[in-house]
Amino acid sequence: MTPPPTRLLVAGVGNIFLADDAFGPEVIRALEDRPLPPGVRVRDFGIRGLDLAYELLDGYDTAVLVDACPLGHRPGTLSLVEAEPPGGEGPGAAPPEAHGMDPAKVLALAAHLGDGPLPRVLVLACEPQRLPSGEEDIAPGLSDPVREAVGGAVSALHTMVPALLADPSAADPLGRPEESAPPLTAALPHLAAGTAEDR
Repeated sequence: MTPPPTRLLVAGVGNIFLADDAFGPEVIRALEDRPLPPGVRVRDFGIRGLDLAYELLDGYDTAVLVDACPLGHRPGTLSLVEAEPPGGEGPGAAPPEAHGMDPAKVLALAAHLGDGPLPRVLVLACEPQRLPSGEEDIAPGLSDPVREAVGGAVSALHTMVPALLADPSAADPLGRPEESAPPLTAALPHLAAGTAEDR
């Protein structure tokens, strides 16, 4: 009996009006010119955390979230992070918030909403240079190093996705064990924008 095909979601997340937070949506837009293999669901979720939480309950084997995340690297550096599964909640705990787009909170919300298993979640993260703290600091447009990293993220996805389709539990979906070691954060310096020294 043939096993069912692997189901994979690639989700861009972020606010297009908050500078480098728009990285995820920009990568999804760039994928229109370099589409991923058929059968991969590619979608820009923006800041709709509730929509993403429900999507994660739709039977995917793996989800790759593309996001701007401050991890302490040089701006434009791409990193691969495996999200920790949400922990159990004690009795009387407040339900997870249904707004916002922090990946950990979205996973907790998905676990709260559904009773089935969640997919494996990887985050393809880009170190931001400009990340306004709130909507009162509207600043559309990516910084130069983050804009340059968009192409690197598209290339990384074209490497990761076939590996994950073949084996959703692949320990090294980028094929570079020294640079990609989920569940630990792994910087991918060869994909970083620019050549300046770390700041």
